[in-house]
Amino acid sequence: MRTAGDLLTESGLDGLDLAEVARRAEVGKTTVYRRWGTPAGLVADLLTQMAEESLPRADTGSLDADLRANADLVCRTLADPRQGSLFKAVIAAAATDPRTADALHGFYRTRVEEWAPCVREAVARGELPEGTDAQEVIRAVSAPLYYRLLTTAAPLDDAAAARAAAAAAAAARAGAYIAAAGS
Repeated sequence: MRTAGDLLTESGLDGLDLAEVARRAEVGKTTVYRRWGTPAGLVADLLTQMAEESLPRADTGSLDADLRANADLVCRTLADPRQGSLFKAVIAAAATDPRTADALHGFYRTRVEEWAPCVREAVARGELPEGTDAQEVIRAVSAPLYYRLLTTAAPLDDAAAARAAAAAAAAARAGAYIAAAGS
């Protein structure tokens, strides 16, 4: 999997050749083809592994601290030279490959659902209005960080994490993420 991630980072989905993965990983080519069949299948498993290996969510008892912990984790991950490049490659691949897109959606579904309880708990504590969509709040923390990664050369630093968490918390407190009936 590490070899696949390295090759995906270097060459994108178009350059992710299963035979080259096998050669670099020093395993039999038939093993790789039998296990994954296609580069998209390999990327799907890579994303599943990444979701499973991600650090568990913080549980500080405070919405602000929990969202900040989430923003810090996203920043650290995306600012890491290998991880940031890998996410860029996977996002680019997902734009043109449906199987990769499905795997990426599954990765984020897992990560968002893991962090959503901190928002639900904040609602229960009275920190947020009833009906707040927990998943949307978590997405709101990460969105500006991914946007910064993909559209600028600006660093993903402590200040970016603090802004993203504070903005999501303020919007949630103001009711911006109250789920509309039927949505």
